[in-house]
Amino acid sequence: MGAGTERERWELRSGARVGPLQFGMSPAEVAQALLVSGPQERVSGPYAQEDFPAGVKAFYDAGKLACVALDAVIGRQVILSGFPLAGSDLEQGRQFLLDHAAEHGNRVLYTRSDSLSLTDLGVLLRSQEVGEARLTRPLFVKEEWLDSQYFRDHLPLEGASC
Repeated sequence: MGAGTERERWELRSGARVGPLQFGMSPAEVAQALLVSGPQERVSGPYAQEDFPAGVKAFYDAGKLACVALDAVIGRQVILSGFPLAGSDLEQGRQFLLDHAAEHGNRVLYTRSDSLSLTDLGVLLRSQEVGEARLTRPLFVKEEWLDSQYFRDHLPLEGASC
């Protein structure tokens, strides 16, 4: 995706789906919804991960979709109350989430890695280094998973590679 290219936009339905991906889908259903034959890469573990084209990562719990991560630069774009969640300035993104929470009464959670989330919306804002900049990298998570201690402390979502 080159500079100035419009990203595909996905709609967020809090706690249920983002774009064509609905929480609870099987890996095969995720690939079908993304119109691909399968992931580019697969990582197994307690929470399996699949990497798809255009900066989409899918995380599974017991074989069912539980989390979707979008790349800051090449990932799909999701707009929340007029704010682009992918690829925005990190500090502006954090302030937007705090303001949104204050206005709408959302529950705010900080993770050990200093990521900020609105748990009732299933939105977690991480950072991604792009050159000298730190941009927003959104994750969309089913609410009960985001609230779990294991997710907050251990899920391998640190750094720019995930």
